[in-house]
Amino acid sequence: MRSLFVFALIMISSRAFQLARVARPTFSRGLFSTAPEGQEPMYALGINLAKQIGGQFRGLIDTNGPEMDAVIQGFKDTMKDELTEEPNAFLAKHGPELNNILQERAGSVVDKMKTDGEDFITNFLDVNEDAVKTDSGIVYLPMVEGTGESPKIENTVEVHYHGQLTDGTVFDSSVQRGQTISFPLGNVIKGWQEGLQMMKEGGKATLVIPSDLAYGDAGSGETIPPGATLKFEVELFKVQ
Repeated sequence: MRSLFVFALIMISSRAFQLARVARPTFSRGLFSTAPEGQEPMYALGINLAKQIGGQFRGLIDTNGPEMDAVIQGFKDTMKDELTEEPNAFLAKHGPELNNILQERAGSVVDKMKTDGEDFITNFLDVNEDAVKTDSGIVYLPMVEGTGESPKIENTVEVHYHGQLTDGTVFDSSVQRGQTISFPLGNVIKGWQEGLQMMKEGGKATLVIPSDLAYGDAGSGETIPPGATLKFEVELFKVQ
C-alpha cells in the first residue's frame, strides 16, 4: 500500500499545490554561500528536493519560524529512522488538519491575487486615458491602429505578444523568442478571443485580462499563478 505521505502531497486542493507560483523567490550573488565546504553535492541534493517538493508549499508555510523548523525536523527524523511514532499512523492523524490549513491559506492567497489584479486594472485605467474596459472585464488599450481586417473567432491569427504578470514578471513572450506565433483564435483564453477581435491587422494593443477570463483559480504551469491578472502587448500581423 502506498505511504500515507500522499496525504500531504496529493489530497490538498489543486490551488494549494500551485501557490508556489504566487510567491516567487529572488536570487542574488552568493546564493550558494551557505553550502558546507566539501558537501556541495549534498547541498545540491537539498536544492533539488526543495525545487521538486518544497516549492509546492512556498507561500503556504512560514519559512522563517517554527513551521519550517518542524518540516525540517520531520524530514530529518524520517530519513534517520528516529520517528517516535509509526509514520503512517502519524500522517493519518495529522494529515487532515494539514490539508485544512493549506487549503485555507491557499484560498487567502488566491483572493489576494485577485484583489491585487483589480487594483492593477483600476490604476491602469486611471493612467491610460485611451484604455477602455469592456462589459466582460478586460481592458483594451490601442497602441497602433491597424488598417486590415479584424479576426473572428473561427479565424487563425499570426501575432507577436509579450505577456507579464501585474508585478512586471515576464511569463511568456514571442517577442523575446524572436518568432511570431499562429493559432486558431477559438483555442486561446477568453480574454484573448475578445481582445483580438477588437484589433485589426497591422495593429498593436495592450490587453489586461482578469483571472476569470485567463487561467482562473488553477493558473497555468509554473509561470502563471492561480487568480492572476495578466497583461499582454499584442501585435496582430495576419488574419487567415
